Amino acid sequence: VVGDLHRAAGATERLVDLPSTQPDIAPPAAPTPLLRPASGRAAFESVIFHYPSRPDTPALDGVNLDIEPGEKVALVGPSGAGKTTVFQLLLRFYDPASGRVTLDGVDLRDADPRDVRARTGLVPQEPVIFSADAWENIRYGRPDAGDEEVLAAARAANAEAFLNALPEGFATYLGERGVRLSGGQRQRIAIARAILKDPAILLLDEATSSLDAESEQMVQAALAHLMAGRTTLIIAHRLATVMAADRIVVMDHGRVVDMGTHTELVARDGLYARLAALQFDEAKALEAPGTGAAARAAAAQ
Repeated sequence: VVGDLHRAAGATERLVDLPSTQPDIAPPAAPTPLLRPASGRAAFESVIFHYPSRPDTPALDGVNLDIEPGEKVALVGPSGAGKTTVFQLLLRFYDPASGRVTLDGVDLRDADPRDVRARTGLVPQEPVIFSADAWENIRYGRPDAGDEEVLAAARAANAEAFLNALPEGFATYLGERGVRLSGGQRQRIAIARAILKDPAILLLDEATSSLDAESEQMVQAALAHLMAGRTTLIIAHRLATVMAADRIVVMDHGRVVDMGTHTELVARDGLYARLAALQFDEAKALEAPGTGAAARAAAAQ
């Protein structure tokens, strides 16, 4: 009991500290209002950014990028290229050391962070599912939404059928971190949240990378509905995901090193062409006869 009390005291002290912590990102005294209705235009203007833990290594090094309203832009590059950092600056989790990040022409440092994040929807690789029912999990995208709006969002995300099949339908508790759902089902909950939120800018961070083929097909159909008519930024390593983008931005070591369509980038024979060749070679190797599980087992014998 004494051990439990000491652990509880330590946890309580930490919880008391958290609400008193002053965040580095705060709204200005007189925030600049964002454009209404939102157009979904975003821009990076000579942005340089260092993470506090790596002050000597720029995560973004002079990035210039204009994203037009309704455009679908894919960010590709090796690990550590700065793709996720682009998302974090757009959500204003950090401010750049120099340069500007703008949304509809307004510097994010001059806007209210709540307004910025209200216009931005995120579908991450590992969505957070709360230990609550499906109503609350989807309504997290917009807490004031009515039941009919939640149902419509679930239907558009291809989630209504499997949620209705649960023991208590939408009122079924999904378990801690959504343990009662498959990976594809958790992704569709996240997509339903984003549909309910109806953001001007959609951020897709490896949204289908950990799914099997059948789940990926369902999620891709839901994403197609979600992306229609809105500005979308996509981080993905699978070429099938990025080839349909209006523009592919190739990043390396925090810089934009190339930009164009899939065909244009392959023809230039640069970093993107090398990444594409590696992926195609891997796919061919998996499809080639004598490389499957049975062949490996026979070789081992």
